[in-house]
Amino acid sequence: MAERARGEPPKQRTGTRTSTSRAGSRPILPGVPVPIPIPVPVPVPVPSSLAPQPNARPAPRCRRQWRRWGLPQDGGAQALRRRRRRSGGGRGEAMLRASLRQVSALKEGQVTPTELCHKCLALIKSTKLLNAYITVAEETALKQAEESEERYRRGTHSGVLDGIPIAVKDNFNTAGIETTCASNMLKGYIPPYNATVVQKLQDQGAVLLGKTNLDEFAMGSGSTDGVFGPVRNPWSYSRQYKEKSAPKSDPEHEEFKWVITGGSSGGSAAASLGSDTGGSTRNPAAHCGVVGLKPTYGLISRHGLIPLVNSMDVPGILTRCVDDAAVVLGSLAGHDPKDSTTIQDAFQPFELPNMPDVSKLCIGIPKEYNAPGLSSEILAVWSKAADLFKNAGAKVIEVSLPHTPYSIVCYHVLCTAEVASNMARFDGLEYGHRSDVNESTESMYAATRREGFNDVVRGRILSGNYFLLKQNYEDYFVKAQKVRRLIANDFVKVFRSGVDILLTPTTLSDAVPYIEFIKEDNRTRSTQDDILTQAANMAGLPAISVPTALSERGLPVGLQFIGRSFQEKQLLTVAKWFEKQVKFPMIQLEEVKGA
Repeated sequence: MAERARGEPPKQRTGTRTSTSRAGSRPILPGVPVPIPIPVPVPVPVPSSLAPQPNARPAPRCRRQWRRWGLPQDGGAQALRRRRRRSGGGRGEAMLRASLRQVSALKEGQVTPTELCHKCLALIKSTKLLNAYITVAEETALKQAEESEERYRRGTHSGVLDGIPIAVKDNFNTAGIETTCASNMLKGYIPPYNATVVQKLQDQGAVLLGKTNLDEFAMGSGSTDGVFGPVRNPWSYSRQYKEKSAPKSDPEHEEFKWVITGGSSGGSAAASLGSDTGGSTRNPAAHCGVVGLKPTYGLISRHGLIPLVNSMDVPGILTRCVDDAAVVLGSLAGHDPKDSTTIQDAFQPFELPNMPDVSKLCIGIPKEYNAPGLSSEILAVWSKAADLFKNAGAKVIEVSLPHTPYSIVCYHVLCTAEVASNMARFDGLEYGHRSDVNESTESMYAATRREGFNDVVRGRILSGNYFLLKQNYEDYFVKAQKVRRLIANDFVKVFRSGVDILLTPTTLSDAVPYIEFIKEDNRTRSTQDDILTQAANMAGLPAISVPTALSERGLPVGLQFIGRSFQEKQLLTVAKWFEKQVKFPMIQLEEVKGA
């Protein structure tokens, strides 16, 4: 992409771009501001029944296992070609439906990182209409895949993630690859360094496919407000959705019946990195039928994540299954000297037991999460999930988090206040867009921000500055901080009473059609979509959304599990048990017309 002259207005672009690596010459983004202190619940010991077991499934060694996984039994080139001709998809298709550990085991003898990378890139191109990617780093991905393949030949591969295709949300800095935050303000910005989480993935041999789409500066709940256009939910083109929506479809509005993703999209990759400030990982996970993990605040470094709300931002993990989330978490968690908010103690990666036991657990059902607007369909799924735990011998009780009804208002005040501070760095003086207006520094600064930010971002900046005014500071910001402490204390009391895990809905309903979603303003939509997820961010707690069922319209519905601070092992073990019980179906994706 040609370098534009300083002051030249950015050209409007939509759709996916292909990136080539080049070193950036612009200044580094300023460091992360010191976060507002947040309350962290006291860790509680994990029941011994949830301790990891060493009997993880090994790589397939016998013909029976190869047959069960649908792969050639002799591993020879002729068998591979025969298999590709018969199935039309080849081994890469099977790899994309397997867990990370299965992919790693199979790849060692049956598939190469380059073949897997080519398959992912082909899927991205064939589903281009989804608009999931802002930048496809094809050259970078193929180069990294070839390097991984060479490591496998030498027997020096780096581990489970070596050669695994990964996508990264476009608000994480990636050296040599454009990072835009889906905003005119950062079009053309190429960071000179990687975010810590990106660097950790690359150090372990992961293959970076590209940067995924989002709302501008991650301010939204539908991936509809970015400068590169809205993201389409892949389930809009699934057989399940088409079969159930066809009788009700209107031929005149056929193009507009596709549904939103709910947030950043992972695209065609084995795993994806997102960010989670108020639910931006769990919300899209629920709508897209994947697992979305928000770790405990401070467990994963935020260095290189372009900040939205420093005291709530957490890198999130999107995967196909809970086991994969545990693998990626183990690769990313731990202290980072570049982020003072990360934990000091070394993180010990863990494997989840093959047959988790929940019979000795206490599952809490917060009554306040039966919120206004919760669909009867979601309520029924929630109730059935509670029955699953009861039937397994777990103790299921109703609990109260009395300050939850005030959390969304509190979240709005604190969120916009920090947004106003963080967005002040984008002034056109050092990097990013600069306006042609140059009568004075003040006029250039104002014009740059007017041209670079959309209405949603400007609105949040104005709201935040209002709450931070001297005459309003005590009445709004300080009171919101006090309410935040009360919200966190509610969780502490519940967990200290003996509850191990909280079970709640993730969203109020399944994904809504885009044409309906855009009828409401961004603030109203975000309030509705974040009401069940943002409390975990304000308390700094780990939470995970697990795909649970298909709605009457054939769209995914997810449920959320909230755990104790820094007890991800317990949280993921419970989530894995639940995942095994519900057996959520794989998407049956049909042709994405127009791609």
